[in-house]
Amino acid sequence: MTNKTLIIAEAGVNHNGDIELARKLVDAAVAAGADIVKFQTFKASNLASIHAVQAKYQAKNLGTSESQLAMLKRLELPYESHDELIRYCDAKKIGFLSTAFDEQSLDFLKTKLKVSMLKIPSGEITNGPLLLAHARCNKHIILSTGMANLGEIEEALGVLAFGMTNNRDTPSKEAFELALASKEGQAALRDKVTLLHCTTEYPAPLEDINLNAMATMEKAFGLQVGYSDHSKGIIVPIAAVAKGAQVIEKHFTLSRDMEGPDHKASLEPDELLEMVQAIRNIEKALGCGRKCAMPSEVKNKAVARKSLVASEDIAKGDKYSATNLTAKRPGNGLSPMSYWELLGQTAANAYQMDEQIK
Repeated sequence: MTNKTLIIAEAGVNHNGDIELARKLVDAAVAAGADIVKFQTFKASNLASIHAVQAKYQAKNLGTSESQLAMLKRLELPYESHDELIRYCDAKKIGFLSTAFDEQSLDFLKTKLKVSMLKIPSGEITNGPLLLAHARCNKHIILSTGMANLGEIEEALGVLAFGMTNNRDTPSKEAFELALASKEGQAALRDKVTLLHCTTEYPAPLEDINLNAMATMEKAFGLQVGYSDHSKGIIVPIAAVAKGAQVIEKHFTLSRDMEGPDHKASLEPDELLEMVQAIRNIEKALGCGRKCAMPSEVKNKAVARKSLVASEDIAKGDKYSATNLTAKRPGNGLSPMSYWELLGQTAANAYQMDEQIK
């Protein structure tokens, strides 16, 4: 991770299970200038039971009331397609990332694809066994925190800290708490974990975005923070960067008119490009934080500031006073900050009105 915002273009399941469409999504992410394109890796039967129902936004967007399992089976990208997809990303020089929703898929990402970074979605933040499996992969982890409070995030970090530092003891709540409190656990989290603030609604209402929660998490846990956005448009992720987000994740699609659960809450390619460009401009505008004259404005000092001048003719030997001194542009002479030091002193030279005091 660097000071440059890591921009993750979230393709998710917007490929609708079609590898050709997935490749087109990679192309769109490359054209937009994203750093990483992210997908989702899962076995539908491992992710949802036959009793899991769709979220309201999914049923609305799909116009059906089928089970989650039936929906996910259509959106599942076969493992063999991932090999082709990661090679395509390598050829296009864009990072590949995928979210594993089950331990089988996580093992595939780690062992077969040998990814360098893992993403844990908001819905898995209370899935202790999957958190522990992620921690033991020894990879950088991005953890989304949608729907979670600070206590739940703390519990999840305890599991991660334990998994990253302890291969001896039996997992338990007490062991997780001890790992989180340890110097080794804290160092591992700082080195390997980024927290993403998120509002898990599609689209997320502006009044529920709560960007200030990023600073709350950063203060509470001392970790790098970012933002996973589900709002409409590009304003909120841009604002998140201005507020310190070091990672931005945003869903995108080739067209919001496509059939699928997430297309309606996603950016189209031209909007993704606009977001990336705006974020890069915001990074430039944020600067180094040191308050000083910038190179482009130094030349304007003499134009905009003032110097001490004679407000009337002053003869040599006259005393400087409030009646014969004033400040006027340009600012290339004696600073008006010297005004009080001059009052009552004797003029060593004669000055005409508006002449700068030496």
